[in-house]
Parts: sequence; structure tokens; C-alpha cells
Amino acid sequence: MKKTCHYIAVFAAVCTLSLCVFNSQSQPKAPRTLLIFFDGLRPDYITPQTMPNLYAFRQQGAYGRQHHSVFPTVTRVNASAYATGSYPAKSGLMGNTVYFPEVDKLKGLNTAEAADLVRIEKATDGRLLTAVSLGELLQKAGQKMMVFSSGSTGQAMLQNHKISGGAVVNPDMILPESFKDEVIKTVGPIPPKVKPGTARHQWVADALIKLGLRPGGPMVNAIWFSDPDDTAHEDGIGAETSMASIKVVDAQFGRIIDYLKSSGQYKQFNIIISADHGFISHSGGGQNVRSLLINKGLMKDSTDDVVMVEGAIYVKNHDPEVIKKIVATLQEQPNAGPVFTRSAHPGDLKGWIDGTLSFEAIHWNNPTRSGDILTTANWNDNKNKFGYAGMSQSGGVAGHGGISPYEVHIALIASGPAFKKNFVSDLPTSNIDIVPTILHLEHLPIPQQMDGRVVYELLKEKAPPSFPAKAHVDSLITRNAASDYQLLLHRTILGDHVYIDFGKASHYIK
Repeated sequence: MKKTCHYIAVFAAVCTLSLCVFNSQSQPKAPRTLLIFFDGLRPDYITPQTMPNLYAFRQQGAYGRQHHSVFPTVTRVNASAYATGSYPAKSGLMGNTVYFPEVDKLKGLNTAEAADLVRIEKATDGRLLTAVSLGELLQKAGQKMMVFSSGSTGQAMLQNHKISGGAVVNPDMILPESFKDEVIKTVGPIPPKVKPGTARHQWVADALIKLGLRPGGPMVNAIWFSDPDDTAHEDGIGAETSMASIKVVDAQFGRIIDYLKSSGQYKQFNIIISADHGFISHSGGGQNVRSLLINKGLMKDSTDDVVMVEGAIYVKNHDPEVIKKIVATLQEQPNAGPVFTRSAHPGDLKGWIDGTLSFEAIHWNNPTRSGDILTTANWNDNKNKFGYAGMSQSGGVAGHGGISPYEVHIALIASGPAFKKNFVSDLPTSNIDIVPTILHLEHLPIPQQMDGRVVYELLKEKAPPSFPAKAHVDSLITRNAASDYQLLLHRTILGDHVYIDFGKASHYIK
């Protein structure tokens, strides 16, 4: 713990923010932005019985029901994707666990821990993320952003990793450190980490209300509730405890809305709600890839010849023969899941090995940080004992990270002076579209390198003539005849923007 605090202190020392920043600037012009994330929120949780506050909010606001998580559908990938308006190919954050051989040649680093993020930041000369973030852009414009989170320190930090023009408030980490005493004095003692996480959800909601939403507060506030994800991982989708955790965070959301209304500020905020990913039940039955590769003699522990972090496989010197053998082994398995590789030529949608699609096809083609292979478990539409559809062949109880529609498909809900009322859109959107939209609403320039777009279809203003009115769907299919392996990737395309709906592997009959 002392070592972690030391890392955080070192990181905070390079941040130029001090508490005076919160008081030195003039009151920002309305409207302000409030961004709310519910970790692991499936759209079918949003019912009058389970989430009455969010359901009512959705009914009166603008609802994007073809909203997408960024693949890999894990928390920190989507925290950095939304913060930068960019896919992993540009953000440089490739998974929940990431491989930086300049930090550790033998194993991955856990992005849930801010201390590991600081190690990456130092080793890469300040290039933890390789795309500019919302916090940095707001600071440049003389504005600020505050992040509130009941989840991991890494998830909290990645939303504003430079602590640019604002702060990060998390029960286990408050940055800048000079702000900690003020937070505790204003909000109260930090609750211990116990299950259920009700006290921590309430504490961060209190912090948002008292520090972020006060008149004259930051132009942009973001709050991230770590449930239902935390509970559903352990107890499963539909379990009594999981459903109770959803009601808890919905109640905190209701408190936030009630505060804005009672303080006369509700009409001054554009409120945007999303999730980092959906959720799927786990049935097992899929091959443990690490064990498979070790048993086949293709990988050894404690060497850097082949390093696997989550579904990403890094092969030393990009040895083509080793890569081919690993891919062939994966595709031969009866329950093989989707497999992706690099492309033979930039822009190719097929991977350089038969039966694989390329990293370009899934927006994972970072020039220096992508692995040589990316694989994930297969899935089906079976229901669990509580009636929730979607079953992954991963081990454990329930989770995310794959490329099934149950993990990719999430909800986008918005309300405020800029957004349409009682409106539903079927145009595709993604978490990368959130920041470009915020920048547009704050009349700030959108960097050309951002992958995301402005969600004009949800706004009251008229879309520009170039905005496409319709989307179309297509499927990429590739096969490996040697193993009868087939990979399908379903996409929705809106103008120049390509959204990944799902991917599925199968063995076909010749």
C-alpha cells in the first residue's frame, strides 16, 4: 500500500493542478455536462421495476438503442476510449491487462491499479495514452473536469489521466493529493470496501453533488458506478444480490437528478448516460487458451518467448512460424472462438493467416502495442436460470470482454437543453462518440484524429447536410479450409464510421 501511495504521489507531483484551480476561474457558462456510467449495465436491466429512475429518465429523453461498447469489451478499454474519443488503435490502451515489455517482459500490468498506470506513464515518457483526452482539451480551453468513481483507481484515473484542469475522486485515491483533506471535510469519511458496495456508491454520489455539481463547479463532471459489474461477476446476472446492486445505483442516480432539480440547475445540464460494456453469463466449456498453449508446447511460463495477457498473445520478434502454429491450434479446437491477427497490408480487413480477420477490422491495430494474436471465447443465445439471454464459453459465473452482442450492446441515454425529448434512434453509436459530442456542445474544436463523431441524431439542432440519414449492415466472413474454421464479423456502417456489432466463430460443413 505504501508503494502504491508513493507511485500516486509521484504522478500527482507532475500535475500542475492545485486546489486553487477550483476557485480561481470564473463561473462557466451553461449548459454544463454530466456524464454517468453504470459499469456492466445491460439494456434489459432498465425496467420500471429494476431501475425506475433511469427508466423514467430514458422515457423523457433521447435514447440511442444501437449503442456500442468498444472491443475488447472491458472497463479500462472503454474508460480510455470514451475519454479520448478513440478506439484502442489510437488510445493505446489495449485491454484490462496490458503488456509493456519496457516495464515487465514476463507478464501483463493490471490497469485497475493506478500504480501500474503510473509505471507505464513513466516508462513511456508520459504516453500512457497515445491520444489526447477530454480533460486535456478542457484544460487547454480554460475549463476543468472532475471524475468521481466507486470503482478501481485505474478506471478512475483513465477518465482524466493527466488530472488536467480538475480532479479524480475515488474512495481509494484522490488526486491531486492536496485536494484529499477538502474532499473528506466536505463529503465525510471514506467508507471501507465491503460487499455490498452501497456505502461507497452513496459516498461518490455525495462527492459529486457537493463538489462537482455546485454552482460554479466544473464544466464537465463524470461519475462512474462500479455496480452492477462488481456484484454480477461474483453472483451472476439476475441473482438477487445483483438485482439489488442495480437498485442501489439507480437510487443514487435518482438522488443526483433530485439535487439538480431542487437546486434549480436541472435545465443547465446536458446529462449523458452510458455503460462500459454489457454482461454475459459464463457456461465454461471453452478451452483455457493459456493451458492449451502450454500443453501443446507453444508457450512456457516465465519466459518472454510467448506472453499472453487476457486474449492478447505477444510472440517474441513476431516469429511467423510460431504465430501460425498458435492460430492453427486455436482454430482446431471444437469450441474455437474468434481469432484476429495483423493484416498483410495496411487497411486489409482480413488477417494475414487464413480464417482470421485483421486488427483493422476491430479497431485494435495500434502500431506498437497490439499483440500478434487476439482471441476471445465463443458464445450463444442460451438463457441462464433467471431468463437472461447470452452464454459465453468462458469460465466463472458471468462477465464480459468478448465480442458477443450481449457484451457489445449497451444503452446511450441523454437529456438536457441540447437533446431531443421522447426520442428513440436506431442509428449506431459508440462510447467513442461521447467526447466529440461533449466538445461540440461546449463549442470546442474536435481533434481530427478522434475516431468518434457528434451524435447529431439525438440533438435538437439540425444536422449538417453531410450527416448520413441511414446506416447499413454488412458481414465479413473468412475461412480456413484446413480446420473448417469460419469467422464472421457483423458490422453497422454510418458514413465513414464502422461499428462492430458482434463476431462469432464456427466450424462449417464443406
